[in-house]
Amino acid sequence: MATVSEIMRHSLPLLRAEMSITEALDRLLESELSGLPVVDSQRQIVGFLSEQDCIPKLINASYHCDNRVTVNDLMRKDPLTVTPDADVFELARIMGGAKPKLYPVVEDGKVTGIVTRHQVMMFLNKQLQNCSISY
Repeated sequence: MATVSEIMRHSLPLLRAEMSITEALDRLLESELSGLPVVDSQRQIVGFLSEQDCIPKLINASYHCDNRVTVNDLMRKDPLTVTPDADVFELARIMGGAKPKLYPVVEDGKVTGIVTRHQVMMFLNKQLQNCSISY
């Protein structure tokens, strides 16, 4: 069984709930991911902030130059996560539906990485390329 730990991205910027939205957006945009986990001081996951979560509030905030918005104001407080030992094929089935494009990888409540739909696709493609077809 292939596991998420084999394909996940281990290093990524993390966000804090009290962080200003401008600082969070800088980290998000630099990461080239569509969302990032929000953690407390012990790296325990407390939320998730995605581009989709930001855009509606940013329209108003940027128009009125209101930079008082924090990550806590916008983040999802019940993020979907996976564990490092999750089956990649099962995650692929989930991602094939209307679920998120990326998941924080969490072990004992702490964020250890992230896995994206792109990484899952790359894994599935490699698996397919390794198949031998006999006629």
